[in-house]
Amino acid sequence: MLSCLADGLTNRQIAKQRRMSINTVKSQVAGLIRKLDVANRTQAVLFAVRHGAALGLNARHAGRK
Repeated sequence: MLSCLADGLTNRQIAKQRRMSINTVKSQVAGLIRKLDVANRTQAVLFAVRHGAALGLNARHAGRK
């Protein structure tokens, strides 16, 4: 899910790609924001960019400035 956010996908695009309801995506994004202890989606993306390699995210996100 974090890599989808880092890709800039909307909730609707994530839902379509992952074959789940938009409400499930919203719930999972909210849970991710809570677990990362960040304030919003933008900060979650920044977290992904900064820590992507350590989290095993796609290499194109790791270290992107």
